[in-house]
Amino acid sequence: MRAFAIAAAATAIAACASQVHTGVTTAAGPRTRAERTNYLETSHYADVIAFLDSLKGRPELSFGSIGKTNEGRDIPYVIASRPRVSTPEEARALNRPILYVQGNIHAGEVEGKEALLMMLRDLTSSSRPNALDSVVLIAVPIYNADGNEKFAPQEQNRGSQNGPEMVGVRTNAQNLDLNRDYIKTEAPETRASLAMFNKWDPDLFVDLHTTDGSYHGYALTYAPPLNPAAPLGVWTRDSIMPVLRQRMQSRHGFATFDYGDFIDDDTLSKGWVTFDSRPRFGTNYYGLRGKTAILSEAFSHDPFERRVKSTYAFVQEILSLASERGSAMRKESPRPREVAIRSEMIAAPDSVGVVAEIMERTGDSTRTQPGVRKGMRRTGKFVTVKMPVFERFRPTLFAPVPSRYLIPASDTAIVRVLRLHGITVTEAGASPSNMQLMGNGYVFMIDSAIPSQRAFQGHREMRLVGKWRRETRPITAGSFIVDTAQPLGLLAVYMLEPQSDDGLVTWNYFDSELKPGALYPILKIGGAPPNP
Repeated sequence: MRAFAIAAAATAIAACASQVHTGVTTAAGPRTRAERTNYLETSHYADVIAFLDSLKGRPELSFGSIGKTNEGRDIPYVIASRPRVSTPEEARALNRPILYVQGNIHAGEVEGKEALLMMLRDLTSSSRPNALDSVVLIAVPIYNADGNEKFAPQEQNRGSQNGPEMVGVRTNAQNLDLNRDYIKTEAPETRASLAMFNKWDPDLFVDLHTTDGSYHGYALTYAPPLNPAAPLGVWTRDSIMPVLRQRMQSRHGFATFDYGDFIDDDTLSKGWVTFDSRPRFGTNYYGLRGKTAILSEAFSHDPFERRVKSTYAFVQEILSLASERGSAMRKESPRPREVAIRSEMIAAPDSVGVVAEIMERTGDSTRTQPGVRKGMRRTGKFVTVKMPVFERFRPTLFAPVPSRYLIPASDTAIVRVLRLHGITVTEAGASPSNMQLMGNGYVFMIDSAIPSQRAFQGHREMRLVGKWRRETRPITAGSFIVDTAQPLGLLAVYMLEPQSDDGLVTWNYFDSELKPGALYPILKIGGAPPNP
């Protein structure tokens, strides 16, 4: 308790100091359910709607719904800017970075929801200059609204979390993990989110979460887009995250680090490892749209109040940094000649000192502290252990970018999902019967189609092995064409390549056509010869 009291005092002092930099103050006004209950409870959907209703009339704010959940709830969003904007055209006319910050994708992870509500209130409670004079903020505080309402004891819904006592569940009403749905887009929440991305084209996407695992010494961990095909992923990792890390410590007293877990919690000898690089995860997906993205993970073993405050401070510093470096976040990426479609995790070049908490075994199977695994006890003692940090990925397979993909007229489901992502698909008109691909077409011959042994999110993920060959073939009327020289051309490549680790093949869109000796139905036109 003494350690947390000292940390809380340091946080309060640093937060006051940070107001000089950002212009944000915590002002009188509506309070969240978390604040009203001294952080014993988190907001229900009705609390969120009532809180947002209480902010209506503030001149900086516009309100709307990105769409409806599976159970019919509106998913509210708020646009915050000075001057106020309510349309993408108005936002772009300001020539400012547009930031999309989302909370509650996993509804038991409740810090982002509370922090975003507080942030909207505080940014608009004073006429003093703040980040709203330099950015446009799109806040979506309760993305998984259905999951939020499945309240049950934290012990049941979020066993490794230190309060509040009652929280929602990880999945939506379809029992889908929304942070695994960004490619297959089966949830109405995901389709609504993609519609917002397509409409507003935010320069930065921030996804607010809470950790599940190891006992470490950081109030918050983070990650840029991890997929090596993301054009701005390395820049975000090397240029943006170190600044945020430094400011979180110096201005707020919160230590932060790359997101991950100890490979071996007992010996701490094998290293620190991040998560997956595939674009089914939101921040990786948004990176493949050619934009900047940041994952935020509050430390689940901190008290609820501290988790909210560290998340609040992190969003605050992201807004501040975007105000300063907006032009860099909005830079266009050159069209690649090849796209990494598979990758493997590797360690950073040098070993790093990672802070770990020493845990003790209690010798029984009872839970001695909130959110702590049964049979374990926190000691409050920390050690810094030098170890490899696996926080990046390197490509293992590249796909040369063609000029176009050709989709058969019968594959309308493929066309629909591509258009949901904002990818432009055109229909081939009537053409002479002798119209050919001029010898620069390529087809993929399947050697084997390998389904996963276990179902995941209702799918048996598919992997193809095979080889490309050159082929000339007529373009028939009614076929569909995807030109890769479009803003989302990189995403189109990742989704359409047969050997991509997270494309439409992965999610069973072509299963009936994937047999050894058969041809993958989508052709490549132009570009360098595909990899053998």
